[in-house]
Amino acid sequence: MRPHHQLLPQPSKSSPPAVEDPAGSHRPPVAGSVGLLGPRKKGTKATTSVRAWLLIDSEGNSQVLEAGKHAIMRRTGLPARDLRILDPVLRCPSTVLGRERAIVINLEHIKAIITAQEVLLVNSADLSVTPFVDELRRRLVRHQQATTIASEGNDDGHTKLHDLGESRQNSPSGQHDGVGKEVVKKQLYGSKVLSFEFVALETCLEAACTSLENEAKGLEKEAHPALEKLSSKISTLNLERVRQIKSRLVAISGRVQKVRDEIEHLLDDDEDMAEMYLTDKLSVESDLENSSASSMNEQMRDEMDDEIHQAAEVDDRNSDTGTGTSKQLDVEELEMLLEAYFVQIDGTLNKLSTLREDVDDTEDYINIMLDDKQNQLLQMGVVLSTATLVVNAFIVVAGIFGMNIGIELFDEELKTGNKKFMWTIGGSSMACVFFFVIAIAWGKHMRLLDIPSLFFVCSRRIRKNVRWFA
Repeated sequence: MRPHHQLLPQPSKSSPPAVEDPAGSHRPPVAGSVGLLGPRKKGTKATTSVRAWLLIDSEGNSQVLEAGKHAIMRRTGLPARDLRILDPVLRCPSTVLGRERAIVINLEHIKAIITAQEVLLVNSADLSVTPFVDELRRRLVRHQQATTIASEGNDDGHTKLHDLGESRQNSPSGQHDGVGKEVVKKQLYGSKVLSFEFVALETCLEAACTSLENEAKGLEKEAHPALEKLSSKISTLNLERVRQIKSRLVAISGRVQKVRDEIEHLLDDDEDMAEMYLTDKLSVESDLENSSASSMNEQMRDEMDDEIHQAAEVDDRNSDTGTGTSKQLDVEELEMLLEAYFVQIDGTLNKLSTLREDVDDTEDYINIMLDDKQNQLLQMGVVLSTATLVVNAFIVVAGIFGMNIGIELFDEELKTGNKKFMWTIGGSSMACVFFFVIAIAWGKHMRLLDIPSLFFVCSRRIRKNVRWFA
């Protein structure tokens, strides 16, 4: 098998050396850059499939490479449909795929291809990916140190490995690694160091879960004050703020749910998790290549024949009884890693669900308040309509006496005309008030009107108007 350094393209002698930026990554030169497709010819335009990839090896060294789709397919062994998932133009949902030679990661802003020896990032120029790249390089450097120490295989090496684990937990970057404590213990204190692909996968999962958790916390801090203001005062501005918060809440909940479902799908399928053991598969392939070079002796052949014969008998027995069992795969290491981040993303989803319930409760409260105001307006309308009806009855009396007809009440010779006029006016007014009280009492008896609350609302509005005019 070719060593790792031979996989990288060798620059031509005529091209200038790459420029190293302050972050430590090597950028290709502006003119005459050489990618995986070789030098460009003059007068030809670059194809749209050529894209800049950030390559990070197992030692934490980074390099920017220009590669096309077919070159990445040959390098990683991935089909074209898997590369479409990493296309920044397409809005693909969160996905984690385990393939024969690589792991495809599409989690939020993390779009990467993980192999047994390197990590390829497609959107390394994004500012949100820069902290992830720095954290990945630090972890790969620590992983390289842990691998070197663990390979010594003595007590001194175990002591150094323990000290490396303590320094990681005490470091500022390790203070927020609480979700993977068991994984860290197994990686640093156990007899076996975590594989390269699992270190990179853990960093991707942590970056995605932490990003979603931070967004959820920020939304929660904005939501509670907005809901309190809306509960105290219903206005167009407060309603618009709550509507925007609810839209963001629905979007973030969908993204968190997708990441949770993807991790849960991996935990439910042992075969998918077994596909992600790239280092083990690489070592098995190298062993097979070494064993094919040397001929097998008769004893090994007999043992293999016996094992095949026993396996065939077991398969026949299972097929006869109908109780065949699936092959037990050793995926405990990856399962423990995924469970830690499943708990974290599930907690984030629970926080968003609680916030969604608070928003729904506030909406129900606002609807109740609006319905109550609407009922008060309807009651006031009923009272005003009743008063208008009674006043119209008095207007009818006034209209009758306003007719140009001769009656004794208008006779100037009679001295009792004014007295009869006052009795008529007073009687009509009292009759109108009596009928109005009867109508209001009937509405209260039928539970159509709430007189105390209605008078309270009217008096409050009158005081408010008087204060405004003053």
